[in-house]
Amino acid sequence: MEKAINRQRVLLDHLRPSSQTHHQSSLSASVCLAGDSAAYHRTAAFGDDVVIVAAYRTALCKSKRGGYKDTHPDDLLAPVLKALIEKTNLNPNEVGDIIVGTVLAPGSQRATECRMAAFYAGFPETVPIRTVNRQCSSGLQAVADVAAAIKAGFYDIGIGAGLESMTINPMGWEGSINPRAKDFQPAEDCLLPMGITSENVAHRFGVSRQEQDQAAVESHRKAAAATASGKFKDEIIPVTTKIVDPKTGNEKHVTISVDDGIRPDTSLATLAKLKPVFKRDGSTTAGNSSQVSDGAGAVLLMKRSVAMQKGLPILGVFRSFAAVGVDPAVMGVGPAVAIPAAVKSAGLELDDIDLFEINEAFASQYVYCCKKLELDPEKVNVNGGAMAIGHPLGATGARCVATLLHEMKRRGKDCRFGVISMCIGTGMGAAAVFERGDCVDPLCNARQVGTNNLLSKDVL
Repeated sequence: MEKAINRQRVLLDHLRPSSQTHHQSSLSASVCLAGDSAAYHRTAAFGDDVVIVAAYRTALCKSKRGGYKDTHPDDLLAPVLKALIEKTNLNPNEVGDIIVGTVLAPGSQRATECRMAAFYAGFPETVPIRTVNRQCSSGLQAVADVAAAIKAGFYDIGIGAGLESMTINPMGWEGSINPRAKDFQPAEDCLLPMGITSENVAHRFGVSRQEQDQAAVESHRKAAAATASGKFKDEIIPVTTKIVDPKTGNEKHVTISVDDGIRPDTSLATLAKLKPVFKRDGSTTAGNSSQVSDGAGAVLLMKRSVAMQKGLPILGVFRSFAAVGVDPAVMGVGPAVAIPAAVKSAGLELDDIDLFEINEAFASQYVYCCKKLELDPEKVNVNGGAMAIGHPLGATGARCVATLLHEMKRRGKDCRFGVISMCIGTGMGAAAVFERGDCVDPLCNARQVGTNNLLSKDVL
């Protein structure tokens, strides 16, 4: 520690005013509300942090019977990619990489479709693209990967996206199972159906059927209210596509701009009539689980200094990301572990967070995580969640970024920090912290001090 202090003294001696300017007042940055870290000030002041300038999504539609049942996956991704460059007037040649979170498509199929979508959207052949799969957090992982690459200096501008067509690529195990898994309980638990893990959470942590159904009712109520008030219009990019009548084969051209899985009339009475799906005496039903959906989302990130040079409004700031592992048998508890890790990494406390977007994979795990972290219900999924809006696995993370940042923008100064989190199949959780774009503390908030040892608080 003493060596570190001496090194910093030597360095800062070079920054001291010369003898001719000793009359100037000594300056230091005021304490930042986002954690006691001088690095926070430095990155904001010098434009080195990573910001989001645009985030859009398609409407989410029910798989096999919704608005996208006859839409190719690349035709879902292309509109949101195109919107990023059209609405920001960005030269697509400047994008260093496109990373797309996706889960279900076999082999390299989805990677090929994503490359095709980039061409449809107007990106030149010089812009590379790849996919990433961390199951339900794939869209958020894509955003985090782009942020990390920008921070590392690989490029200054990148796109993190998400895509899933659960109509074309439904969930299912393909291939054989290694018999060795039977000898390792955690490995065998990785193969549990997600609905069974939901039942395990409900049983192990005492989440009642009524609590789960009530959470579903609230999800639909809030999503319906958000739709009716036009809250989603700023984040949803309309998709023009076709719907084929299965009986006649006739094609109807439509433009989809509203989530089609929201049921405003959902009530406890109607949900109580539904039978458990995964376990005869269980509590997980089709009504208190996330909807199987199709959709896409995309997020444009860049170094702050680049955004400032281009005069682009900053929608949000990427602050931290954490992925954690948990017991595969109760994979739904992931957010309860990942959220504190991401918040701590950002130099914050849970009480500092103004909004949460927690993926409602199942009501059981959603209710548990909120109770475990003692979250204020008024701060969580204020516009509904996956039980109402839908959960296209690879796209959910990108969808949540768009929903969270646009809501934070609407709330203005009363909403500074937001968190996105989800559980992940095979026993993991992921979370990321974002800050509203117009409230970073730069070094221009420096104040006069009587004494100054010129040491960062990070060293002490």
